[in-house]
Amino acid sequence: MKGTVLHVDLTAGTSRIVLHEDIFSGYLGGSAAGTELLFTYGDPRADPLAPESPVVFAIGPFSALYPVATKTAALFKSPLSGELGESHAGGRLAMSLREAGIDALVITGRAENPSYLAVENETAEIKSASTFWGQSATATDRILREAESKTGRKISVIRIGPAGERFSPIACATVDGSRHFGRLGLGAVLGSKNLKAIVVSGTKTLPLAKPKEFKTVYDILYDRVVKSKEMKKYHDLGTAANVGPLSMIRGLPTRNFTQGNFEGAEAISGEQFAKDFLVQHTACAHCQCGCIHLAELREEFAPFHYSTNRVSYDYELIYAMGSMLSLSSPEDIMKLLLVTEKQGWDVISLGCTLAWATESFLRGTLSLEETGGLPLAFGDGAAYLEMLGRMAKGQGEFYRDLEKGCAFCARKYGGDEWAIQYGGVEPGGYMTGENFAITCMMGVRHSHLDDTGYSIDQKLLNADQPLEEQVRAQVKEAQWRMVLNSLMICLFARGVYDEQIILEGLAALGLKWDNSGLQEMAEKSLLRKYEWKALCGFDHKSVKIPEKMYSVQTATGLMGRKSLQKRLRLYRKYAGLKSRHD
Repeated sequence: MKGTVLHVDLTAGTSRIVLHEDIFSGYLGGSAAGTELLFTYGDPRADPLAPESPVVFAIGPFSALYPVATKTAALFKSPLSGELGESHAGGRLAMSLREAGIDALVITGRAENPSYLAVENETAEIKSASTFWGQSATATDRILREAESKTGRKISVIRIGPAGERFSPIACATVDGSRHFGRLGLGAVLGSKNLKAIVVSGTKTLPLAKPKEFKTVYDILYDRVVKSKEMKKYHDLGTAANVGPLSMIRGLPTRNFTQGNFEGAEAISGEQFAKDFLVQHTACAHCQCGCIHLAELREEFAPFHYSTNRVSYDYELIYAMGSMLSLSSPEDIMKLLLVTEKQGWDVISLGCTLAWATESFLRGTLSLEETGGLPLAFGDGAAYLEMLGRMAKGQGEFYRDLEKGCAFCARKYGGDEWAIQYGGVEPGGYMTGENFAITCMMGVRHSHLDDTGYSIDQKLLNADQPLEEQVRAQVKEAQWRMVLNSLMICLFARGVYDEQIILEGLAALGLKWDNSGLQEMAEKSLLRKYEWKALCGFDHKSVKIPEKMYSVQTATGLMGRKSLQKRLRLYRKYAGLKSRHD
């Protein structure tokens, strides 16, 4: 990769091409290169919503070339955690950036008026979004596709909903049909820049350094993707297949992580969704898997008159709007998902925040006066729908606060012990044990995707493994994912891309890497992310888990304070981390 970066200054209304070949040659691309661009263009001590705080979108050398290399990395300072913000999304964006001839898009400044950015090849134009500011994320996509697709070229559309315009730190950015830069508040950062959307298109092609070698590697990867049992799982039921098995092992968070098994799991399982509601499988551009599952929600709005909407679903969405809220009706879940999609909230953060509010009300730390006379109860789908409506309207202080996430709400209203968040970030849907807790505490994004913690927990159900080996495996996987996320491979294909095929794939593109070079890059890039986090104020010696988690049964039993502290010490040691207190 040449390190071609398109830098757009919204304040000045200008754009320019800058070459950062040194960054992309040393860090491959994607996530690791994006972190270096954060250091180059941003200040980790700045306000996340300040005009000078950058947003970086970056792709990798495999993007839109090899199978399932479909992701784009977004990096920014998070208004939710106050530290590293990083999210990955699929759709058509990586291919559109490749066709535009740019390896990264860096956006700084703040537009004077509501705007959107139209990127075509290596140029950018700032256009007015005044006529559709305030529109839903779904409506914005329709408006821009009609406005920008008239030449017949294929485009990718990133946009925010009204939640991002309100600077909600749990606002995401939606990409194309139903992909998202979720978690950590990218929607708020774009909203603070008066940027409603970004449209990307291009007409360029990338010449191949070694076409024959490329085809050989491509064919191997293609066969692995279409014939692998692991990849077939993602196509058939998708991640929603996890609902039943996780509930059976007590690993499905239910009623705000009170228990790990849900009595309504069968009713909201991947099998039930597929049987009664699935209408379409779709895929990101250049993906042979087709893991995106769309369900159809049909609602009567007047006698004999119906509205029909397609709603994307997967395991994390079913957990957040289903078991966490004790909802066993797929229709109730889809109604909540539809409103969430239009507003542009992150589903996981929102679901955890609603669950915190419900438990707080039931414990008596939230009053009817604060909830505006609305009683909250697990399992009450109508009440949750009403809550989302009030949040969207900003109807009362409490509902305006809810879209700031459960960490903020717990600080203001109490209930920190049962506010399920790690470093200010609400967790994914796993109640598997201590390894997952370490992932949430130590992961660079506080995300279940940072390493393999929940998988290690599940393997312990069948075989013992020394604690030291568990932590070492976690750190090793966290480092390896620096490679995968710099190539921008979808993590669903992590079993397809081993080290050897990656090296062969890089060589076919004319890039010279070896095993030791990849390992060195992985270790260095992980530490660089921790360096950014530390400059933001994060201290890995001060991380903790919600107090409630010490008293609930996980898939692997109760978590222990001493064993968690030992795991944290080992994680820091194996990753080569030092605390500011050291």
